[in-house]
Amino acid sequence: MIEAIRLTKKYKTKGQDNVVIDDVSFSLPMGTNVGFLGRNGAGKSTLLRLLSGVEKPTRGVVRKEGTISWPIGFSGGFQGSMSGYDNVRFVCRIYGAVFEDVIDFILSFSELGEYLYMPIASYSSGMRAKLAFGLSMAIDFNYYLIDEVTAVGDASFKKKSTAEFNKRKEHSTLVVVSHNAQTIKRMCDKVIVLDQGKLIEFDSVGEGIKYYSAL
Repeated sequence: MIEAIRLTKKYKTKGQDNVVIDDVSFSLPMGTNVGFLGRNGAGKSTLLRLLSGVEKPTRGVVRKEGTISWPIGFSGGFQGSMSGYDNVRFVCRIYGAVFEDVIDFILSFSELGEYLYMPIASYSSGMRAKLAFGLSMAIDFNYYLIDEVTAVGDASFKKKSTAEFNKRKEHSTLVVVSHNAQTIKRMCDKVIVLDQGKLIEFDSVGEGIKYYSAL
């Protein structure tokens, strides 16, 4: 279970408070894949960072049970001077994952080949994306926090990416933020719309998408 209680997040913008998340409460039970829909700048990524603990709320609390991923997207906070291989080793130490298992998965999944042993700074954006996604999927979590995910690579890689998400849905819970209604429809069981700092919950994905489309 992830539970947010009276969650508020403010940033200072030109000396004034900019309220991004405004006194919201909700729960995300295990087994229900939830999609947060919102327009660009609505605060979706901020909300995900609050749930993961990467950022602290201005007010309110987030209560968590089970293991929760970092916010997953097709980018990544890699150390550019280090190789992909060494970046993976570092992340495994932080999360207590078995390095050999993780690196084996990434080698077979990412299609990076020898580039895995080269500095991240030499990677194209697509190569970074493949490594970031492969690393995310190589570690088991109860909750995967997924930020604006769009498949990269050719048709074969996109197919593999979709298959991995479907595997995770069998034993883990997806929390997806996006402005793309079709992404939410494909991956989620429930929709929460984020608009002007407030949340509107819909048990019906179709109703949630309809509401969002009318904004």
